[in-house]
Amino acid sequence: MKELPKAFEERIKKLLGNDFGAYIKALGEEPVKAFRVNTDKISLEDFRKINIFGSEKIPYVENGFYLDYEKAGNHPFHHAGMFYIQEPAAMAPAECIDIKPNWKILDMCAAPGGKSTQLKNKLGEQGLLISNEIISSRCKILTGNIERLGLHNTVTTCMDTKKLTKIFPNTFDLIMCDAPCSGEGMFRKEEIAIDEWSEENVRMCAERQAEILENAVMLLKDGGYIIYATCTFSLEENEMLIDSFLQKHPEFELIPVKEEVKMHTVDGILFEGCKTENISFTRRFYPHISKGEGQFMAVLHNKNENYGFNNSRPEQKAKIDKTVTDFLDDTLIDFDKSSIQMYNGNPVYLSPDFNIPKGTAFSCGVTIGEIKKNYIQPHHQFFMAMGKNFKRKIELDAESIEIKRYLHGEEIDTDCENGWAVITVNGCSVGGVKVVGGKAKNHYPKGLRLKNIK
Repeated sequence: MKELPKAFEERIKKLLGNDFGAYIKALGEEPVKAFRVNTDKISLEDFRKINIFGSEKIPYVENGFYLDYEKAGNHPFHHAGMFYIQEPAAMAPAECIDIKPNWKILDMCAAPGGKSTQLKNKLGEQGLLISNEIISSRCKILTGNIERLGLHNTVTTCMDTKKLTKIFPNTFDLIMCDAPCSGEGMFRKEEIAIDEWSEENVRMCAERQAEILENAVMLLKDGGYIIYATCTFSLEENEMLIDSFLQKHPEFELIPVKEEVKMHTVDGILFEGCKTENISFTRRFYPHISKGEGQFMAVLHNKNENYGFNNSRPEQKAKIDKTVTDFLDDTLIDFDKSSIQMYNGNPVYLSPDFNIPKGTAFSCGVTIGEIKKNYIQPHHQFFMAMGKNFKRKIELDAESIEIKRYLHGEEIDTDCENGWAVITVNGCSVGGVKVVGGKAKNHYPKGLRLKNIK
């Protein structure tokens, strides 16, 4: 690993005291890798039967395991969205509180999607997740990960968090504020974080984080929760920021995290001048204490009573072209007609309980496809999210040459009847094909295909 900046060494020595040596030793070790089972796609019980990627459990994540497998991202199970590869410390914030299945959740700074997809696994079909990312290229990656996992009732947006406050005021039960930070906790994993570190950058990050947190207040319902998280160690971006926030917002309180997370983290630091007596309720995840990188987290609760205020403004639903319902009748075993909506000119599948203003979303619900002259050209998102409900399924073995050929973009032979079909592995959708006369014509997106099948 690269040499640490002297100014950072001095700062972290003051924070860690006698633990400094253990921390430096941990930085010399290999980063810890992990994955979460996507329980929206496959049950934890069923995944355990086929799990070849690592069986050691992450103690604070019910569906999390430490990764012990090379090139897991190339495996058909990954293409099928059965699991998400994520650094274990980064999984801790979403485990800080119990989440109700009907909540509306916002992930303010969501790319690449680890915390978003983790939160969505905790929501039921009545819940909604909005994942926001200000940088368009990163928003594409975020949307792609949500698509691969086949998640329903998810919306991605690409905007400044200040703009979000104008569209969704007083809307969310829970906001994940995983704020951009100076990245001190990522030094072992990403050496570029060392190159970019400076005390000036720490101060700039703290100012930006405070602004984002203020925007979260306007987006949150009374009685709601904010989980504030960073992957850095600096007091300015963590305890000092939380202390300052609580002085400005007496309607908020700092509350303890769940016991499972508390056991594998250490108390927040009571710094000189801190006015928050229970600042120890914030948590620090260190690489020399637990298996993973650096993480800070705090749970802020709005103490005001929730009167059930609903800010949504119902819009008149666009008429659904018969081509869409005919396509769904032919393709799916069943579907909820009230969940079919038009968004930005395309038919999408999203619970009718949610109104997403036009022009707001980067991706809204499950994109069914594109309406052509007299037919539907289905979207990959449709195959991934609705695969279990397809009438025509072609099940392939994960070790077979056929699945490798499919993921390579090739046509495969099949005895499936003509029409749109879904390719599945262990019952989980990998993508779609158009079956014509015993040939399954490949519709796996070119950008996702395997480079070779050796």
